[in-house]
Amino acid sequence: MDSPHAGQTDAAATALPATALPATAPTATGRTHGHIRIGVDTGGTFTDIVAVNTVTGALATPKTPSTPANPADGFLTGVDKILNVIAAQPADIESISHGTTVATNQLLEGKVGDLGFITSEGYEFVLEIARQSVPDGYGNSYFWVKPDRIVPADRVRTVGGRLDFRGNEVRPFDRESAVAAVRAFAAEGITTLGVCLLHSYANDAHERAMLEVIRQEMPDAVVSLSSQVLREYREYERSVTTLVDASVKPRVAAYVAGIAQRLAELDPDRAIPFSIMRSNGGVLSADEVVHQPITTVLSGPAAGALGAAVIAARAGYPSVVTCDGGGTSTDVTVIQDSRPTLTTEGRVGSFPSKIPMIDVVTVGAGGGSIAWISPEGTLKVGPQSAGADPGPLCYRKGGTEPTITDAHLVLGRIPPHLLGGEIPLDVQAAVDGVRALAGKLGLSLEACAAGILEISAWNQANALRQVTVKRGLDVRDFPMVTFGGSGSLLACRLMDILRLPAVLVPPNPGNVSAYGLLTVDVRNDYVQTHVARHDALDRDAVTAIYADLTAKAADALRREGFADEDQVFERTADLRYFGQAYEVRVACPDGDITADWADRVAGAFHEAHRALYGYDFAGRADQPVEWVNLRATGIGPIPRPEIGEIAPAVGDVDRTVIEHRRVYFDEWTDATIYDRARLGAGDRIVGPAVVQEFGSTVPVHPGFVADVDRYGNLVVTRQPSEGAQP
Repeated sequence: MDSPHAGQTDAAATALPATALPATAPTATGRTHGHIRIGVDTGGTFTDIVAVNTVTGALATPKTPSTPANPADGFLTGVDKILNVIAAQPADIESISHGTTVATNQLLEGKVGDLGFITSEGYEFVLEIARQSVPDGYGNSYFWVKPDRIVPADRVRTVGGRLDFRGNEVRPFDRESAVAAVRAFAAEGITTLGVCLLHSYANDAHERAMLEVIRQEMPDAVVSLSSQVLREYREYERSVTTLVDASVKPRVAAYVAGIAQRLAELDPDRAIPFSIMRSNGGVLSADEVVHQPITTVLSGPAAGALGAAVIAARAGYPSVVTCDGGGTSTDVTVIQDSRPTLTTEGRVGSFPSKIPMIDVVTVGAGGGSIAWISPEGTLKVGPQSAGADPGPLCYRKGGTEPTITDAHLVLGRIPPHLLGGEIPLDVQAAVDGVRALAGKLGLSLEACAAGILEISAWNQANALRQVTVKRGLDVRDFPMVTFGGSGSLLACRLMDILRLPAVLVPPNPGNVSAYGLLTVDVRNDYVQTHVARHDALDRDAVTAIYADLTAKAADALRREGFADEDQVFERTADLRYFGQAYEVRVACPDGDITADWADRVAGAFHEAHRALYGYDFAGRADQPVEWVNLRATGIGPIPRPEIGEIAPAVGDVDRTVIEHRRVYFDEWTDATIYDRARLGAGDRIVGPAVVQEFGSTVPVHPGFVADVDRYGNLVVTRQPSEGAQP
């Protein structure tokens, strides 16, 4: 194999000028504490850090290897590293925002722990019955086996008492059976409990009574109440969501407490403001997150989507799909009008979680995803991953199977080291591993490595179709933003597979998720089920519910330090046609809730239903609209970094050439290797080429070009045909 790899420039290995990356506009001085805002995103392989000086606009973006055994170690190492890079002290820190995978990984690994479930008498098998839906359709029903319940049947206890769906008491709460249930759990040593009593979304009196019993009988128990976790109907989903919340509470609380303690040691004179990214696209203080841990289950992917949305909008692309490629997996989502799509029908692993979350689809196609041979003798890639430890073969840390990163290295598409030389890669180890796999498949070395990448590209393409085509959107209408350490490596191939018009690669794409942590506001979501036909809607009741939800959101924002005049509120509602099983969420206008207001919301529902499903029943008296859930969101705005422009190109793009080397696309070819740190606005790179920078690499295939816009983004498009205008 021809593999004369040369070094990647180290110029960007520490700090970058403000013009090279999104930078904060200068703000007023005189802050009580600090002027450095830090975002820390913990991934499966690397922990990414972004720090911005709110006075000067200077920004730095280092990375450090993640520490899966204890993610807090990687977090603190990253904070220490960024302070050294920018020559700052702990006292200079204004705030730290964090995207964490602690809850996500616990659920993906199925480590729910010893849980107890308390529900209403007669509903002890709600988890066993679950839903009749079968993954991949009913044709799979002969082969699909229901996953294990989150709580086995022998750890379910029931209590007497009953409410109707409007919250009216049918039978009083039975304290005697409640005491017996708690004592039974105590005898078994089960101290983490989820409580979901029938119709408690409409009236939480019985659940509050149950909590009082638990506190008296088992004061140290970890408890989640469905009326606090999800005040929404559908008993199965509400039960599982509540149990997931209870399951992750101990680990999230311990993780957050551990970081808080170490931050206190970093600056003993004060408590450094510390917030956690939530799945809904907002942040929440660490003190509050420990009471709502389930809201962090998509913490990291949410930050990346929001950061990409800000960058893309600034570049003139308000609607895009995003592809966040990490070491373990790839996360994709869709952005419309600069806002990511939200859903309450998400899942984490095998667990449905009906909390507001950015609609992200995750596929096991990260840089560390392992290539393997199925029992049928075919090549497979992922979802199992080598992660950060031991990592790909080329890391020489004990990995024994070839990965996607190894395939890229074999084909010359990445340099023989990562992070500007901080992590050397062993080319020969990658070659030996892929060659051994190729021998088992009867393929050449190059064909095997290319096959690994092709399978990975199709896995990512299918995930992108899920967030577009399955949502009634045409993926061909959306440019794509790629980020993450491996997100841009297959950009050109994805353009071919999906017929995308363009791909935008931000500067320092590996740190976009960490940057996104600095762009998000504090958000609190509240929901109340209120089922009513549109033609019989009690507008006074709707007014009262929205007032109650808004008051709760306002109280939460006050606890976060936001004055009343700084608070922003949004109202939405879930509607459906009478007889449908699932709803469509639409935004509700401000103002009094009048008949005209309700009709405008119903009209928005008709339009959204048509956009999603291709039809609507507007004007059909035999298909009335039904209101289901009312939602309010309280927003505490946080100053967002502004994106600065880079200097225009001076001279020919050849000034940025690092070297020429052989790279395999469809065949071995001479490719030009460029240093992205030296590119200026207006530069154009013509494939075959590779653009290298600290933390990421962009292969530009033959037939493609990459133009540098004024914000430093690479805009990859198909090369214009000969004679056409560029």
